[in-house]
Amino acid sequence: MLDYRSFLNSKYTSNVRTNILFTLREFLKYSSEIGQAPHVSSYSDAFILFFRYCDEVAHIRQDKLTFKKINKHLVEGFCEWLEAENGCSVSTRNQRLAALHALFRYIQTESPEHISLCRDILSIRMKKTQKIPPKFLPIEAIKMLLATPDMHSKEGRRDLAVLTLLYDTAARVQELIDLCVGDVSLAVHSTVKLTGKGNKVRLVPILPETANIIRLCMKENQLNKPQCAELPLLTNKSHCKLTRVGITYILNKYVSKARKTAPELFPEPISPHILRHSKATHLLMGDVNLIYIRDLLGHVSVVTTEIYAKTNPEFMRKAIEKVAANTSPKNNYTEEEKQELIDFLKRYRI
Repeated sequence: MLDYRSFLNSKYTSNVRTNILFTLREFLKYSSEIGQAPHVSSYSDAFILFFRYCDEVAHIRQDKLTFKKINKHLVEGFCEWLEAENGCSVSTRNQRLAALHALFRYIQTESPEHISLCRDILSIRMKKTQKIPPKFLPIEAIKMLLATPDMHSKEGRRDLAVLTLLYDTAARVQELIDLCVGDVSLAVHSTVKLTGKGNKVRLVPILPETANIIRLCMKENQLNKPQCAELPLLTNKSHCKLTRVGITYILNKYVSKARKTAPELFPEPISPHILRHSKATHLLMGDVNLIYIRDLLGHVSVVTTEIYAKTNPEFMRKAIEKVAANTSPKNNYTEEEKQELIDFLKRYRI
């Protein structure tokens, strides 16, 4: 079987302009340059699956995959294959199609001669999916989780900083990984500067407790110096920035410990993103305006943020109870009147 990832990175593809692989390499390079590096890995996975489909199902080898051999029917067949043969969910199918859409949007700009093909590919619609409520941890679980790391060890303090920042700032994992010392302001009103999708920057306030643990970690790692501004804030034992896998490991390590005490508070499985969902949900249940939550999460539109309100039964229950409190008739009976009513009913009991 062909090693698709190696083939994608081979020198051969860079010299064949009629082959889509040349354009693909240029697209991935362009995506990294414009600040979409977090998407490049996902894009690559999608394209590798597409090449595998072309090779094994459509019988078109990667070195023969020219623009003339790509059409709407081929891409639609790929999408069907993802679900039927590769076991992908509708959500994953849409994600893979989105990667192809991104590629062909780039192609129609860089190579107008292929605009007809690009329009055909871009006309393939995403499948509708049932919106599943974002999983979140109750506040009791968050308290227990943040109380688990050992504050007497350097590693425990680092881990607490990771967990606290993930929850307090509702940061995406990549945003936390990219956090530098200079992005943190530990003034009276401490803030963290997060760089999100499309290199969009937002300032997020953090609690004094969060600021204290960051201050402690910076001090013991000798990062509280002006020349350290560009260094990563959170590192591993080799003093390299943490990875997505590393952060997931840290979270699951403490979730496993906390789950032994209260298994009902920690569903399976748990990923770092659940802390982002949890923060948004807790703010919403605390009656924080949806606009502020949108800004905290770094969403472009409040419509994206509305999923927390639309799919959260607890939020709906609170809203109903709030209305009911203002409309339901009040019980104005005194204790004496209540007792008289009970005695009256007892006399006529059958």
